[in-house]
Amino acid sequence: MTEQLTGEYDPGQYRSVLEVLARAAGEYGDKPAFTCFSATLDYRAVDRLSDDFARYLQSATSLKPGDRIAIQLPNLLQFPVAVFGALKAGLIVVNTNPLYTPREMRHQFVDAGAKGIVILANFCSKLEEILADTDIEEVIVTRLGDLQSPLQRQIINLGARYLKKLVPAYSLPRAMDFMQALKRGAAQSQPLPAPESAGDDTALILYTGGTTGYAKGVMLSHNNLLANMMQFRARSREVISDGVENIAGPLPLYHSYAFLLHCVAMPFAGNHNYLIPNPRDLDSVITVLQNNRITGFVGINTLFLALLEREETAAIDFSAMRFCGAGAMPLSEHVQTEWEAMTGCPIYEGYGLTECSPVVSVNSPSHNRPGTVGLPLAATDVRVVDDNGTDVPDGDVGELWIRGPQVMRAYWQREEDTRQVLTEDGWLKSGDFVTIDAEGYIRIVDRKKDMILVSGFNVIPGEIEEYVNSHPDVRESAAIGVPDEHSGEDVVLYAVRKKTSSLDEQTLKDFCRQGLTAYKLPRRIYFVDELPKSNIGKILRRELREQHAASSRD
Repeated sequence: MTEQLTGEYDPGQYRSVLEVLARAAGEYGDKPAFTCFSATLDYRAVDRLSDDFARYLQSATSLKPGDRIAIQLPNLLQFPVAVFGALKAGLIVVNTNPLYTPREMRHQFVDAGAKGIVILANFCSKLEEILADTDIEEVIVTRLGDLQSPLQRQIINLGARYLKKLVPAYSLPRAMDFMQALKRGAAQSQPLPAPESAGDDTALILYTGGTTGYAKGVMLSHNNLLANMMQFRARSREVISDGVENIAGPLPLYHSYAFLLHCVAMPFAGNHNYLIPNPRDLDSVITVLQNNRITGFVGINTLFLALLEREETAAIDFSAMRFCGAGAMPLSEHVQTEWEAMTGCPIYEGYGLTECSPVVSVNSPSHNRPGTVGLPLAATDVRVVDDNGTDVPDGDVGELWIRGPQVMRAYWQREEDTRQVLTEDGWLKSGDFVTIDAEGYIRIVDRKKDMILVSGFNVIPGEIEEYVNSHPDVRESAAIGVPDEHSGEDVVLYAVRKKTSSLDEQTLKDFCRQGLTAYKLPRRIYFVDELPKSNIGKILRRELREQHAASSRD
């Protein structure tokens, strides 16, 4: 039986994500919206600055409604300003991982047909390398300290460039400075026209992995995001109230869950988001937890484990903490137990995927079953089916199918891929294997067959293999994930050298660093004479995983 959305949710009440910001500016205008470093923007300021950015985009650029604009930023105040400004200008936002290599940037920008980009100066040297291969016409560059106080802005920006050497030299002569863009927009007096897109129009394209090949763009509409926000809100109201919460934001905003939480759900609720630009810098995470009355914290198993291993964490006052959430990768039982013992706050595990905006299920105080990812959200149908698409009995393992208002429109310009995962009657085939008990709790048994999950990031084996196979001394290769206490999984590569080649592990690792983001790099590389294959020649990664597990036990 599907729980229905009730109470304040009216499917026709809101038509655009922009109405979330308008509501926040009207009802919570003077309340803090986003804090980063030492600066805070209230909701009225976010609304005003995003207006300024939208006016700049409309009056001073070649971008037209419906064009795609990439946002390649870490968790900075500029992120929500740029996103809401782009949406106000009628553009479609393409969230981009700041860690991408030039090769990965090229693929995403070309695939999305991006016409503009907002990018941190730290990454501009990579953009310079591939810009000519894309359709990007408008480049807007921001720096770490932008939107801070004038003195702090200068200290942060100079420190990043000259002391920490975080900004490699680059040349983008036609680029516009973000702060100058805001000034030019603010000088425009004309009112902004009504948004060009709403309802089932695409608001966001998020890139996600499949089991093979390059990442695909998931098209999420305004209705998708609004529905999932309301679904999540209905489940979380037990522990997240309106207008009073201080939610720490270490997960990157380009990620589907962090985007929904910090850029949609928390603004709707008028809550305060503490943005943490680099969650790998544990000192900065601990500082936010130490110096502020944080009431909510959402992370992944890797982050919770790392914090548990730091002595400073035990000295933090967690008495205000009412909500901790986990997703993106399985939550270890010992991490869950130790975190609650240390903080007094349980971790509520959930499950989602980018194609579902992303939340599908989550535990809550009144419905919490550790070891599961909770009950499906309201208005969400789920099925567990066998290879023939037939429902299996309660408790049996099968593939999870999902149907609800949060399910994506389609993959961007990939009709065949869309047909493979979306049925005609609206069921999304997750590719994840689960059991559902008689009470409806979902337990994840296995992920998509070959996906590797490193610190919450989806790593596509086929992408690694395609790149490795471009090495002149590699005949073929296969990437698998192996368990790791800290990252969830590590990438292990099996490679077959070409005859007469003397290629060694370190040389191939160095090659990988040139074209793969850090979390995709193989931790170990094994050279073998041949790879296990099926009768039709398909590489059997499952056999490699089994062989690796057996050799590890010996």
